[in-house]
Amino acid sequence: MTEDRVVEALGGKLDGEVDASERRRAEYSSDASNYRVPPRAVVFPRTDADVAVALEFAKDNGLSVTARGGGTSVAGNAIGPGLVLDFSRHMNQILEVDPQARVARVQPGVVLSELQRAARPYGLRFGPDPSTQNRCTLGGMIGNNACGPRAVAWGRTSDTVRELRILDGTGVERTLANDLSVLPGLAEFTRANLAVLRTDLGRFERQASGYGLEHLLPERGSAVAKAFVGSEGTCGLLLDATVELVALPKAAVLTVLGYPDIATAADNVAAVMACKPTAVEGIDARLVDAVRAHRGTVPELPRGGGWLFVETAGDTPAEALAVAEQLRRSVDALDSRIVADPAAAAALWHIRADGAGLAGRTPDGQPAWPGWEDAAVPPERLGAYLRDFADLTHEHGVDGLLYGHIGDGCIHVRLDLPIADAPQRFRRFLFDAAELVVRQGGSLSGEHGDGRARSELLSVMYSRSVLDVFAGYKALFDPADVLNPGVLVEPRPIDADLRLVGLPLVPASGGFAFPHDHGDLSTAVHRCVGVGKCRADTRAAGGFMCPSYLATKDEKDSTRGRARVLQEVVRGALPWSSEAVAESLDLCLSCKACRSDCPAGVDVATYKAEALYRRYRHRLRPLDHYSLGWLPRWLALATRMPRAANALANNAALHRIGLRAAGIDPRREVPRLADRSFRRMWRDLGGVVPASATRPGGPDATQSSTTTPEDSADRPAVMLWVDTFTDAFDPEIALAAAQLVQSLGYRVRIPARRVCCGLTWISTGQLDGARARLRATLDAVDKHVRGGGIVLGLEPSCTAVLRSDLPELLPDDPRAAATARAVRTLAEFLAEQPDWQPPQLPGRTVVVQPHCHHHAILGFETDRQLLATMGINVTEVTGCCGLAGNFGMQRDHYGISVAVAENGLLPALRTAGDESIFLADGFSCRTQAAQLAGHQSRHLAQFLVAE
Repeated sequence: MTEDRVVEALGGKLDGEVDASERRRAEYSSDASNYRVPPRAVVFPRTDADVAVALEFAKDNGLSVTARGGGTSVAGNAIGPGLVLDFSRHMNQILEVDPQARVARVQPGVVLSELQRAARPYGLRFGPDPSTQNRCTLGGMIGNNACGPRAVAWGRTSDTVRELRILDGTGVERTLANDLSVLPGLAEFTRANLAVLRTDLGRFERQASGYGLEHLLPERGSAVAKAFVGSEGTCGLLLDATVELVALPKAAVLTVLGYPDIATAADNVAAVMACKPTAVEGIDARLVDAVRAHRGTVPELPRGGGWLFVETAGDTPAEALAVAEQLRRSVDALDSRIVADPAAAAALWHIRADGAGLAGRTPDGQPAWPGWEDAAVPPERLGAYLRDFADLTHEHGVDGLLYGHIGDGCIHVRLDLPIADAPQRFRRFLFDAAELVVRQGGSLSGEHGDGRARSELLSVMYSRSVLDVFAGYKALFDPADVLNPGVLVEPRPIDADLRLVGLPLVPASGGFAFPHDHGDLSTAVHRCVGVGKCRADTRAAGGFMCPSYLATKDEKDSTRGRARVLQEVVRGALPWSSEAVAESLDLCLSCKACRSDCPAGVDVATYKAEALYRRYRHRLRPLDHYSLGWLPRWLALATRMPRAANALANNAALHRIGLRAAGIDPRREVPRLADRSFRRMWRDLGGVVPASATRPGGPDATQSSTTTPEDSADRPAVMLWVDTFTDAFDPEIALAAAQLVQSLGYRVRIPARRVCCGLTWISTGQLDGARARLRATLDAVDKHVRGGGIVLGLEPSCTAVLRSDLPELLPDDPRAAATARAVRTLAEFLAEQPDWQPPQLPGRTVVVQPHCHHHAILGFETDRQLLATMGINVTEVTGCCGLAGNFGMQRDHYGISVAVAENGLLPALRTAGDESIFLADGFSCRTQAAQLAGHQSRHLAQFLVAE
């Protein structure tokens, strides 16, 4: 049956949706694993009935069914060749929280962090807490038997489950609890296999590989629901789950213990566990180094080359602290630090959270992959295992960064596996690693499941009799092998369906140089390993990533979804001109937040510009590429006659006709040009800005034009980068900046002729035009830069181009790197002035919108520190304003632009008091605030000069 026939035959039977488009199949062809299996179609069920209809349709048409939540599986157990059912889109409701019974009933698509938020007001939480908790779903956690660092106190997901309502592979609804009679033949199966269940399974807490059939034993309560947990979607489709909640600790203290190395830390785990901690995490020094390199700094750690993060709890802070002190006295650590302050503890825990993503790169920057990322051994054997594992990786020439749940013997590591050499070196390493962990009495997987990554290796860990028991168990639930075939039972080979095998190089070809990816676009887009942080709402932590996904909750609008489509392009499965590529990239705002917020450094804004370049080079382009992409050209003309241009823009009929003709949404207002551009003002002022220039009404040109510059040859000079937007629309910003810089004893220069960073050409993929403008820029600033001068940018997006895009578009021009190093934001420049002190404004209230490029490329920390030293009350808006340069102006983008603004900007402006000042350095941010909220804004330069 073709994909179109699937949609036609199934779509009319569902309340939800079914999508078999090229784009959608590409988005769901992989999860967070190394594997690629394009589905026949993706189904988004809304109801239990939808799930039943999809399963029946699959059975009738010889298709498989694979359940999927957040798609964060690193073992390849959330992809399949038939129908993939995405439960996260619609079946994501918390049906009940019962604080008296301490249980919650949830649909499979509920994200764990949402359940935690719902339980917190009752002083409760769900115990297991994997690092992906802000995007993983309860259905996925049940499928994999997820754990997390606090499993040492509150157990694995299987320990929390009371009741599961499922559809088995035959389509029969069953409620699993503690009764073997729920499934015909299950009681007889259990009695026939008691010896295997008692001797081979459940030997230690993290034995996650295979099925958890030890729970079927009578002495374990005949817990059918618990045995189902960890079955990886091979035995049933979850409809809802009743899970237990635990009480939040009243007080918690973090103790960080330093050891010579991570293996020595593991040797000490028994003493640590004797203090009954609520969490025990191990981190290797090289992982800390990676976090430090990514962030620039990390909180202070005790001496050592490996650390244990140990959380202890109590009914009072004093009680928790007493346990921490007892812990410190009882262990054999080199050094230690007890952290009672919750904010300081959270900052330290962020090392672990960030490290989980940064482990996607080896210490020398090579891509590191899952596949052997969560093996576990009994904790008392962990030190020996780690030393043997170090020898094994050295022998095979692979490397990676270690961390893990040392309290219960589970170690995480991603390795630069020789996937391109599959099957030879790839298979040899994995089988050798499996034999090593089995010698130590361990498990191939400690919490992520076996999936496609390890199911074939189960024959190393288990005898034939155990594998036969697994097959018999699955056959009871799914006799026709409809559910997630190739996983656990009759497994696919570990080297089949690998996403990275056989990929061609896609070298730079006139567009970006991709210097961080060896000049290969294929390597660049395969930075996305699918961890799915782009699907999380990380605004509370200061994240900006994927504003369109936050608005639509559609995988196609996530960084991961877009990267998956581009991965299909570079492998040759889709052309650059494909409608799938256009649809995938259409709602990317080019905010660049993924470049900083994605742990793998995926940069979809750059990939989008490159894709547009490759699609339209030497071809006719969409109208908005000429109107908005060439905007600096049109503004150069308009600023010669600003009053006439403003009058034309304000004519309602001409406005509607003109915007439609230019590919711009007619609901947008055209920003008003200033009466005089900054360059004209600067010429009239003679290069010196008097104090009156930044007062209301601006400078009097007739008085100022005769001013003699106070410059002298021995004064240092700062070149003010006069971007198109500041020059044409907000010249007062540049005047304020020039006045501030001059007050510090500097001469202010501007480029002798009008130049442009090429931003609008870049965002529309006109990279040849962008390079021409950047070369002109280098010509204009080179002498100043070679003399050691600073280039001061005021518009964050243009400043970010000079800092980042410039060397990536002109990598062979030595002037590019030098200029990028010379570029400063205003806050960075002021921070370098030892004698400058900001005005003190205690009690003043300010709402600040960091521009996305400021956050992602330039870094907003310096601005944040500057505002903090002023003593003002700051509300910082997290997330994109939604206008994002040309994006929000383009036809058909108005609705999503407003929806993105509702993620952060508009609510912040509504709740701000009348006395609050709105600070926004970005022209787009100021325009969006004015057009959607009627709110006027100030640039940092204006704020500092006015105060």
